[in-house]
Amino acid sequence: MAASTSQTLRLNPIRNASLSLSSKLPLSSAFSVSLNPRWRQQSRRLVLIVSAGLDAKPTILVAEKLGAAGLDLLKDFANVDCSYNLTPEELCTKISLCDALIVRSGTKVSREVFESSGGRLKVVGRAGVGIDNVDLAAATEHGCLVVNAPTANTVAAAEHGIALMAAMARNVAQADASVKAGKWQRNKYVGVSLVGKTLAVMGFGKVGTEVARRAKGLGMHVIAHDPYAPADRARAIGVELVSFDEAISKADFISLHMPLTPATSKVLNDETFAKMKKGVRIVNVARGGVIDEDALVKALDAGIVAQAALDVFTVEPPAKDSKLILHENVTATPHLGASTMEAQEGVAIEIAEAVVGALKGELAATAVNAPMVPAEVLTELKPYVELAEKLGRLAVQLVAGGSGVKSVKVTYASARAPDDLDTRLLRAMITKGLIEPISSVFVNLVNADFTAKQRGIRITEERIILDGSPESPLDFIQVQIANVESKFASAISESGEIKVEGRVKDGIAHLTRVGSFEVDVSMEGSLILCRQVDQPGMIGTVGSILGEENVNVSFMSVGRIAPRKQAVMAIGVDDQPSKESLKKIGDVPAIEEFVFLKL
Repeated sequence: MAASTSQTLRLNPIRNASLSLSSKLPLSSAFSVSLNPRWRQQSRRLVLIVSAGLDAKPTILVAEKLGAAGLDLLKDFANVDCSYNLTPEELCTKISLCDALIVRSGTKVSREVFESSGGRLKVVGRAGVGIDNVDLAAATEHGCLVVNAPTANTVAAAEHGIALMAAMARNVAQADASVKAGKWQRNKYVGVSLVGKTLAVMGFGKVGTEVARRAKGLGMHVIAHDPYAPADRARAIGVELVSFDEAISKADFISLHMPLTPATSKVLNDETFAKMKKGVRIVNVARGGVIDEDALVKALDAGIVAQAALDVFTVEPPAKDSKLILHENVTATPHLGASTMEAQEGVAIEIAEAVVGALKGELAATAVNAPMVPAEVLTELKPYVELAEKLGRLAVQLVAGGSGVKSVKVTYASARAPDDLDTRLLRAMITKGLIEPISSVFVNLVNADFTAKQRGIRITEERIILDGSPESPLDFIQVQIANVESKFASAISESGEIKVEGRVKDGIAHLTRVGSFEVDVSMEGSLILCRQVDQPGMIGTVGSILGEENVNVSFMSVGRIAPRKQAVMAIGVDDQPSKESLKKIGDVPAIEEFVFLKL
């Protein structure tokens, strides 16, 4: 197609302003020039923005170094501008000329960047996993897709974990420093062997699985904890899935590979260290926040933990006077898990393919933000979107570890015709609720189906057509998980599946069914479910236990089969009760089982 020949110049008169045109900006033969209305008082200058013609090749700005293989893929499709070490002002100036932006962790893609793009920026690619440096809310508001590269560094991270474990066991770092200091302390640095030792892999995802494979090759006995990993996948490589407490109490070595979520934050703490075998050794190439670092220092000093090898920290870089870093039994590296030449090239290729695919209009499997939804649709579905995610989040927390979630059935009851109710967003939010609490993946409308398929989860949908007015889009949503055991047996329906059901009442998501029991509790804060003998005083007893700890009860509902028989009490709480309070609830004679759930 021939390039457009139209050229326009639009300038707003501003007094005492000087015009500057960046010499770095590439121009095509067809271009338009417009004035950026952003006025910077401190510089007192007017920045002239030049944009390419509509039918020119797209322009991709690479703001941090990217592997050559990735750059070659980009150059085959687009004009590529490699401009490194840009200041925030320079990035905002250049961005209105770009259709896509690729960064690593050093460039902040702020709301100001999206506003400066004038709507042209379509894709931001993060060459790596974390997206803390990208304002996702602003990206979504401006209709910009954000993609990352989450898989290319799997082997590199696993290899680094094994390297740290071996170096720690044989005191490599300490002995090296000693020799370079002119000492020869062979007796001081006697190590331990890996062969025959028990390794507990905490988190059996991609990296954890690769660590397990390599540890088996070193002659180690490998056990793993991951409440949502399929047992058959673990068995296939000779790994036994066990409970959290069993894993940490049996292990000679513990290797952490779990995502940082509210459930895993500081999961290794004073209480869990006390359960470990004396002399245990810990490796962390996952996320710094999963370890309570002060508690780890105490465990090292007490000899509970013999050694630790850490690649990640709660704050990076850690303080120079950090007691943990300076501890003689700690081996530390500066977040090198993905730092191999091969991994960097793999990340470059992965992010280049994702960005090019997104610019071609293809659905990006690694998208980390939701695409724009028409305002009128979003307004109507908003409370049901919240309901859908919370039902998924609640259902997966009811699953007992070991079997893994494989089959999910979603039922929508509505008076609307099928063509008048698009359930893709609702299905995506249920998938988000099912997966995000147990992984580091960001799930949205773009990648929900792919993410579920990747994890072997089959989601089927069923619609119940109701009589009545179609003013409300839905009467209820029901989520069922088949072929799993439950932490709360009462959540199992008569047909054998975990079943939860909810409705929207006055704009608020409500849980209305658990298993065969009808309840009615607002899905706000957190939830306690208790199966009890239906007898007087139960509400008061549980309420008093919570009141003693100043835990506010927002809602309480009891569903029963028949008077004086079994009942399920659902209690909404604003705060998380202590373990002691939950134990008191469990010790009430009439309570047969209970579970605490975070919504």
